[in-house]
Amino acid sequence: MIPVVLSGGSGTRLWPLSRGHYPKQFLPLVTKQTMVQETLLRLSGLKGLKAPIAVCNESHRFMMAEQLWEIGIKPAAIILEPVGKNTAPAVAMAALSATSPDDVLLVLPADHVIANIPAFHLAVSQAKELAQQGFLVTFGIVASTPETGYGYIKRSNTAHGAAFAVEAFVEKPDLATATDYVQSGAYFWNSGMFAFTAGSFLAELAAFNPAMLAVCRQALAAAKTDLDFTRVDKALFSTCPSDSIDYAVMEKTTKAVVIPLDAGWNDVGSWSALWEVTDKDAFGNAISGDVLTVDSHNSYIHAGNKLVAAIGVDNLVIVETDDAVMIAPKDRVQEVKDIVAQLKAARRSEADIHRKVYRPWGHYQAVDEGTRHQTKRMVVKPGGKLSVQKHHHRAEHWVVVKGTALVTKGDEQLLLTENESTYIPLGVVHCLENPGVIPLEIVEVQSGSYLGEDDIVRFNDMYGRV
Repeated sequence: MIPVVLSGGSGTRLWPLSRGHYPKQFLPLVTKQTMVQETLLRLSGLKGLKAPIAVCNESHRFMMAEQLWEIGIKPAAIILEPVGKNTAPAVAMAALSATSPDDVLLVLPADHVIANIPAFHLAVSQAKELAQQGFLVTFGIVASTPETGYGYIKRSNTAHGAAFAVEAFVEKPDLATATDYVQSGAYFWNSGMFAFTAGSFLAELAAFNPAMLAVCRQALAAAKTDLDFTRVDKALFSTCPSDSIDYAVMEKTTKAVVIPLDAGWNDVGSWSALWEVTDKDAFGNAISGDVLTVDSHNSYIHAGNKLVAAIGVDNLVIVETDDAVMIAPKDRVQEVKDIVAQLKAARRSEADIHRKVYRPWGHYQAVDEGTRHQTKRMVVKPGGKLSVQKHHHRAEHWVVVKGTALVTKGDEQLLLTENESTYIPLGVVHCLENPGVIPLEIVEVQSGSYLGEDDIVRFNDMYGRV
């Protein structure tokens, strides 16, 4: 069985923590591990697992690779989507990458919470057996409340071992309809998790959406391998039809079955959902960071950088980061997406990036900026190296705060240690790397007529970003 981790989402409903360039699946929201790490760690103990396949946005590739490395997992492949085309093409490329058509694919979104691991393992084992019999298995979450934010799966009365034949997939209902669904006992929340053999899925996709399968085959055949990554051909993949597994295959096939799963599942699709799965104090408050409360109840309060003090608040979500504060009633947190839409319409960077920006070599954080200057704190991990580059519109001054820096400046090479500095004139080809064994900390002062991140001409890059 091959775990297939789908990590294409942007998680805008958890803004301002989750953003386009650093979405929720890469954040430690519930435990000390990130959500993508938890997705794979909860499989520990299952027998017959092969190395996982991860499918992610190309811009998230280094975060995915590093987070898998941190938990000691070597993936069979990290397939990079140059453009998002929904879940069906993503799973098709994973199925085409399997070593055998008989391999069972366990398809898992990267951003779910499952509390009862033994119950989950039992359902996965049951799904594996059914998948080996040719069924396409989905996991239906036993509905505890009439949720209007989920799609539903209706089971028939035809049983196949632990599963039931799927009668219908149902769109998100209104409250009255959802209440009827839950009371009937025949409907489950649609989890977006699946199990089937690679061959079974590809055969059904060929029957119902041959154009999608053909494009995925061509794009994967033309893919390039770069480090741990499979770079799918962008020109070809851009022509692929966009569709979910449900629409493309599961709603059309006669082989769909659903296994009821009651394991404390939560897709953490909103701040109120995150409050539900987070430990709380005696007053029902879920608190993260430096927070003080007085007479406050049933709230989610996150302090990222500053002390947050809450007095007399109830049922609120308060989230503070280094560049934004979001406050909303818990029953209106779905409207966070409207704030993100406003940010994108205004082309504001807060929609997509934090002040702390992660790069494959480490990260940088904006400290101060003006019309013709910008100051950043940069941390380069041991062995990390920025690209060989130049700038048309800015000069840079580097001061080493901690560690050792190897600086290339034109034809000159410098080895700088703490409290030493160098100046990079405008237009000079340069490079910065950390040859040491501890993180290198640099204060960078930029000055010039334009300070945007797109003023970079790369000549060589060890991470393939040229």
